[in-house]
Amino acid sequence: MQKLMPLFFFFSLICFSQEQITATLKDSTKVEAKTISGVDSFGTLYYTTENNSFQKKTKDTIITYSNFQLGEITSANTFNPLRINLFYRDFNTVVILDNRLAEISKIDFNTIQPYKNVSFVSSGYDNTLWVFNEDFQYLELYNYKANKVKLKTVSVQSKVLDLKSDYNYCYLLTENYLYVYSYFGSLIQKIKNTGFDALAFSKAHLILKKDESLFALMKNSTEIQAIKHPKLLIKQFLVTNETLYIYHENLLRHYQLKIE
Repeated sequence: MQKLMPLFFFFSLICFSQEQITATLKDSTKVEAKTISGVDSFGTLYYTTENNSFQKKTKDTIITYSNFQLGEITSANTFNPLRINLFYRDFNTVVILDNRLAEISKIDFNTIQPYKNVSFVSSGYDNTLWVFNEDFQYLELYNYKANKVKLKTVSVQSKVLDLKSDYNYCYLLTENYLYVYSYFGSLIQKIKNTGFDALAFSKAHLILKKDESLFALMKNSTEIQAIKHPKLLIKQFLVTNETLYIYHENLLRHYQLKIE
């Protein structure tokens, strides 16, 4: 029996390594948008328009928020639909919206002491935001209601490419590494970046892009696996639960993610 155990273990490794993630086209939606910011489980679509407005589109309605004084919307995080945050990098400002796109808060980092030069923003828990401090090259978990920094991470040594988060985790992609932090600010994983340039995140799936190919880092795993999907130019991509969205040429394609 002892002689059979190594053979069984080797066979198990082969079987595991042969698993692959596939993306199968389910549907597509015509959308004229500058940037797709999010799609929820009910099909509600969040996006920015060419005239720099932010819109929430359901089956029956379209709601619009505009603030032309702040210039171009750099990013929009819709993870918490009750506290959507819009980041205007040119003005170093974040606007928080409710589910009707009414303005709840406006955080002008130019007027906050000490001053923060922010380059990336993503949602945290309660009234917090993950913000990347460009001057000091570290992440801060910032409570905008209390005007208090709850924690700071260790500085990173390479250019930041993307930032995504939810209540539990924060993913920071740099030119050299992918950093995974807990909501306490503890570094959980540090994975070598082998050419990834953007990421999307939703609960169980972290999706990374390299050129026109997509890869997945599954929950509680350290292995980044290629996703088998049709070849096409990827202007933008998102993930919601088990659905992968790829946006290109005003068409939002819906793909079912499946491990085979």
